[in-house]
Amino acid sequence: MFDAEPTFLSMEFLAPAKINLSLKVLGRREDGFHEIETLMCPVSVFDRLEFTPRETGGLEFVCDDPTLPTGEENLVVRAARLFCGEIGLEPHLRIALSKGIPHGAGLGGGSSDAAAVLLGLNGLYQTLLSCETLADMAAELGSDVPFFVYQSAAFCRGRGERVEKVAFNETLPLLLVKPPFGVPTPWAYGRWRDSLELPGISYAPQTFPWGTLENDLERPVFEKYLFLAELRRWLQAQPEVRGALMSGSGATVFAVLREKAAGMALGERLAEEFGTELWVYLCETLTGPQFCQPGPGTP
Repeated sequence: MFDAEPTFLSMEFLAPAKINLSLKVLGRREDGFHEIETLMCPVSVFDRLEFTPRETGGLEFVCDDPTLPTGEENLVVRAARLFCGEIGLEPHLRIALSKGIPHGAGLGGGSSDAAAVLLGLNGLYQTLLSCETLADMAAELGSDVPFFVYQSAAFCRGRGERVEKVAFNETLPLLLVKPPFGVPTPWAYGRWRDSLELPGISYAPQTFPWGTLENDLERPVFEKYLFLAELRRWLQAQPEVRGALMSGSGATVFAVLREKAAGMALGERLAEEFGTELWVYLCETLTGPQFCQPGPGTP
């Protein structure tokens, strides 16, 4: 049994969202997953996780979003159980999750939360596990979780668990737009092979000095969710926008802005065109490993 008592009163960690700047689906694997190659980048939209010791022992998890389950199936709980089990630690911990990242959005919120738990507990209990060890643990939780462990832009291959950090030093201003529905990831991948392109919608790669925007899952998702196809087409046509793409399997579409200051006016026109039920967020890509450090709740 790992002999360590937490020495903190309460600590808060930030869990960032991600976007897929590119996503190529290479084929279906024998294990049922799909072989992919994707360039992912963290962005400045955050969930917050507060860790507090419990004198009575055990693990308690609460969340400010009542639509999310808080039982053993939640990735935060699974990550905490996995970490404590790996090091032989009996948890005496309360974890409170405050959601800033919408779920069902293709922004990796749940995966980022799980990675933040692994990183947070590794720091709080001073177990000094390497990123590689944490990433191996993360791969047991989900395909995107290892990416967030490395706290960097990265190429992810395999089913997403093979992570190669890359130096992405561009701070790209972004406008994220999500309608009031989600897209089931397994469904999107399941429709990838047999889906067709919509007339009038361009799926061509969008090339820039810092990289290429492309997403093979736009084809199956746009075929069913026509709203997302029209949203991306409209964003691409706006003068403030350099390029636009769906992130992951959706339902978020992001626009790369020419200037961040243009985002407010674009958001207002967006509401006039598509209504006010959209979740719209102005943010930017993150560089460096600082974004998953303890937040301002740290005493």
